[in-house]
Amino acid sequence: MRKDKPKKIILLPDPKFNDTLVTRFVNNLMLVGKKSLAYNIFYDALEIVGTKTEGSEETPLEIWKKALENITPMVEVKSRRVGGATFQVPHEVRPDRKISLSIKNMIHFSRKRSGKSMSEKLAAEIIAAYNEEGGAFKKKEGTHKMAEANKAFAHFRF
Repeated sequence: MRKDKPKKIILLPDPKFNDTLVTRFVNNLMLVGKKSLAYNIFYDALEIVGTKTEGSEETPLEIWKKALENITPMVEVKSRRVGGATFQVPHEVRPDRKISLSIKNMIHFSRKRSGKSMSEKLAAEIIAAYNEEGGAFKKKEGTHKMAEANKAFAHFRF
């Protein structure tokens, strides 16, 4: 790069849980700048998760964090052109990108779910990811399988 790396934007923690990861999630959930609506959707989803998982000793926030951890990919494949042929080369994912991918996948697959409100769909996806099932978890598994299948081309990585 010709210039310095761009400065990281420092996120403020959210008002309820005092957690920056929640703010990051809400920023990705937000559409057309409606942050308060995105916060309401997220907090309602956590309340729904709390009512559906009353038997467990974990709080809804811990369940959400564990769900994000379950759908976080460790490796991904990138296309690399070598001598006229394109190879899918497996790469380790940077820590910041891991979080971004898991957040985006959870939001994407919760939007695709059928349900009444977005908070219900998000709650269902959180519970599914916590139980290691659902669309976001399948996406992570598919990415890992693709990387495993193409690990013979790992020497093209540089």
